[in-house]
Amino acid sequence: MPRVIECLLLDFDGVLVRYARHLRVRHLAASIGCSAAQVQTALFDSGLERAYDSGMATDAYLQQLGDALQTTISIAQWQAARIAACAPQTGVVERVEQIAQTLPIGILTNNGALMAQTIPQLVPTLADALHGRILCSGALGGRKPDPAIFTQAVTLLGARAERTLFIDDLFVNVRGARLAGLQAETATDSRAFGKVMKRYALT
Repeated sequence: MPRVIECLLLDFDGVLVRYARHLRVRHLAASIGCSAAQVQTALFDSGLERAYDSGMATDAYLQQLGDALQTTISIAQWQAARIAACAPQTGVVERVEQIAQTLPIGILTNNGALMAQTIPQLVPTLADALHGRILCSGALGGRKPDPAIFTQAVTLLGARAERTLFIDDLFVNVRGARLAGLQAETATDSRAFGKVMKRYALT
């Protein structure tokens, strides 16, 4: 029988939104006037994006990306491309809106620090509930599924691991959360998310 839940911690890409990397690549390429292949190489094939997710500073990241593409990449351009690649999962967002009225929520995502500023633009109806509660791996200095990241996250959120429910679209991350003492489940769409919330008596 699931324990009482006092905090709902969510992954972002794959749970609250559907993320399409190719759309991000295409949008950024169009905004700076280069090919999608060039952006793909500079951002992903080079390992730069993973370095940013793992703790690289934002200024250094944007500088290195711009150098690789022989241009200057602004925060606004980066955010616009990231936003263009995301489609909110309306059913999930609406359920979280209801839960957030009575339960603290938070986000733990394997993304660079800029996503903390970008996520509220993607899910504006959750912005107030998420204020100061969006945790990015790039700011934490480690990535899921490392159990230490989950321990750090619940501490920062003022929550208790055993009373925190974590939702991710990848089971490897769920396993990491469970190793850290959290309750954790997978969900990739509104139907699956609703079933998990019902099981834990959150709806």
